[in-house]
Amino acid sequence: MNNPPAETLPYLSSRLLDRMAISTVDMVDEIERQIVGQRRGEVWCAPKAVVLPGDDRYIMATLGVASTPPVLATKSLVVNPRNAGRGLPTLNSLITLLDAETGLPLALVDGNWVTEKRTAALSAVAARRMARGDASSLAFIGCGVQARGHLEAFADHFPLREIRAFGRGTANRDALCQMARSRGLDAVPCDTARAAIEGADMVVTTVTLVPKPEPFLDANWLKPGSFAVMTDQALPWLRETMPRFDRIIVDDLEQERNMAKPMVDPALVVGDLTGLVCGDFAGRESPGETTAFVFRGLAVGDLAVAGLVYVRAQAAGRLGLRKRRERVSV
Repeated sequence: MNNPPAETLPYLSSRLLDRMAISTVDMVDEIERQIVGQRRGEVWCAPKAVVLPGDDRYIMATLGVASTPPVLATKSLVVNPRNAGRGLPTLNSLITLLDAETGLPLALVDGNWVTEKRTAALSAVAARRMARGDASSLAFIGCGVQARGHLEAFADHFPLREIRAFGRGTANRDALCQMARSRGLDAVPCDTARAAIEGADMVVTTVTLVPKPEPFLDANWLKPGSFAVMTDQALPWLRETMPRFDRIIVDDLEQERNMAKPMVDPALVVGDLTGLVCGDFAGRESPGETTAFVFRGLAVGDLAVAGLVYVRAQAAGRLGLRKRRERVSV
């Protein structure tokens, strides 16, 4: 791969990435391809590293290496609820891309954009196999950035007709409903989480992790045959109700073994995303099964999406931008 001079390392900003209009289907396909690459020994990822300073900050890093394209991606991320008082997003992150052969720098990528897209795409990878193909209603618990990303991805993969939305604030909830209506969907703002969940074909929970949420979601509210995505490590769910699920998978079994506390009781987990994609087990065995995908975040998702946008930007001639705002000095 051609390596740019380090003093003019390209920065792929969210504005640039939005203009490239890469479809969610392409992102999901690329994540699946790289997951299969892990099984074949062509992609290597380390378990995510987490630092908790004890002051409500959540600091995390991921590392992944691919053979095709030959890139090394590292993501550094800080979640800090105090950022709201500074007029900043609660979550901020950056992805560094290196040539996997030489180690020379290729680009920096807006980590917030990749985090939003890859999280929803990882959920869609699981949903393709664990949700019913005719799922038409989707409930959101949490209505922020991640909910918007999931709405986009799930609307592209399922015959959605309706969303229900419940969140702590009405502004995000109403914005999510408006986004759904702009896609021709019915949107129902809900005053309680139970009202949103009951009767929904699919449920996505994206409750913020800091400060740590108190459990308030009951799996017994779910209807038979539904599918739930928990991007929030299942922290808002009442642990004693989790046996309600017939089938639960996590993103990475090895990563879970390295964590101080499992997201859910390991006895309830049938496998991980790699096993699901590679066909080691079925995501759903009957229409009436209630299934769930619980995850922390997976390095292969960051690697796949960041590598994809870099290759697309390179092919489109976007890495040679002369505007100074699209570059950073190092």
